[in-house]
Amino acid sequence: MSAYIPNTASQKHKMLSEIGVASVDDLFSDIPESVRLKRKLDLPEAKPEMELVRHMSQMARKNCNTDEYTCFLGAGAYDHYIPSVVRHIISRQEFYTAYTPYQPEISQGTLQAIFEYQTMICRLTGMDVSNASMYDGASALAEAASMACSVTRRKEVLIPECVHPEYREVLSTYARFAGYKVVVSSIKDGRTDINDIESKISDDTAAVIIQNPNFFGAIEDIEEMEEIAHKNKSLVIACCDPISLAILKSPGEAGADIAVGEGQSLGNPLSYGGPYLGFFAAKKELMRKMPGRIVGETVDREGKRGFVLTLQTREQHIRREKATSNICSNQSLNALSAAVYLTVMGKKGLKEVALLSAQKAHYAYEQLIKTGLFEPAFNMPFFREFVLRYKYDVAELNKKLIEKKIIGGYELGKTYPDLKDGWLLAVTEKRTREDIDRLVREVVSL
Repeated sequence: MSAYIPNTASQKHKMLSEIGVASVDDLFSDIPESVRLKRKLDLPEAKPEMELVRHMSQMARKNCNTDEYTCFLGAGAYDHYIPSVVRHIISRQEFYTAYTPYQPEISQGTLQAIFEYQTMICRLTGMDVSNASMYDGASALAEAASMACSVTRRKEVLIPECVHPEYREVLSTYARFAGYKVVVSSIKDGRTDINDIESKISDDTAAVIIQNPNFFGAIEDIEEMEEIAHKNKSLVIACCDPISLAILKSPGEAGADIAVGEGQSLGNPLSYGGPYLGFFAAKKELMRKMPGRIVGETVDREGKRGFVLTLQTREQHIRREKATSNICSNQSLNALSAAVYLTVMGKKGLKEVALLSAQKAHYAYEQLIKTGLFEPAFNMPFFREFVLRYKYDVAELNKKLIEKKIIGGYELGKTYPDLKDGWLLAVTEKRTREDIDRLVREVVSL
């Protein structure tokens, strides 16, 4: 490793002398000899810069990227267009931190950016208050479930099987160590089975979770779920797609108590899976139980507009036993991307993105069914994602499409054994008619 670290021998000696040790090995004296690696790391020898750049470029070309490949893969991360101004703003050095400052009021620019983000999330979700963002959609959902248990003092959450499988995994991990139970309800024709929800809800149910659109892309009836949950004095947690909220009824309008979701589609690149951001908003009655932190607007003693950290309910700011969560990073750079994106798009632009995505998805759906190679998996309304059953092998289909520089849909058999022939495709506003027609031609020719 020393070949890659630019410290000279004299600099190393000076640093070791300063901290009072004779060698680098002395720094690891507390680690038993039996567990130490007694050989060099298996790393290649150092290369000249020109060779190293060439080597890394060759490795990078093995990846599939959406600049060179046409993407129809969604399943929680979506290839939407990102206006160039987003990258321009977030590249400014004053925003290059993912962390809330510990002397926050001195960083008015950072606080204002977070405040604007929170405001937009509230308007988008129809909720009263939003926190400063979370790690991702999955952790936001799990934190919402924990909060619901704390508020209601109940120890059970009810979640349909059509919620994103990775979100359900994260929720189960949280529940295992937080001491509450996760009850999974069944699916009926690609949506939540309302009858099963009614049969499984109990006096110990803290919250009913609903994802809209759900993992299969189908549009759920939040209001019907809300009626069942609130009659039982349970909370409603709506896990929603932010782009869809430009044309679908917001969680607040539908009666949900908490709204969470993945904010990647708001101006954040796919980035091979992260970093992303989770948004979290709720009714004002639940504000003091929300995880993370909330930025508020005020005036200084001269009457000028200013911003403060209004609530900081995490363990590093208050007593551990009083903290709502130990979640730390607020993903503020990703949240800033979302805020810039929403500002640039505005209500009209966001609605246009949503409508184009929905229209193009329905066109792709119809054209693929016409081939005779697919049939609908469900008979339900969908937004920009849908499931088809393929007559042959889905994995082989995706493999052959990659060779044509097309990233195919998600293989549902990976997480839903009953849908081993299921193909989940996502179509965003970036996909042209030519892209979709080419997908159809390639599928037919395989």
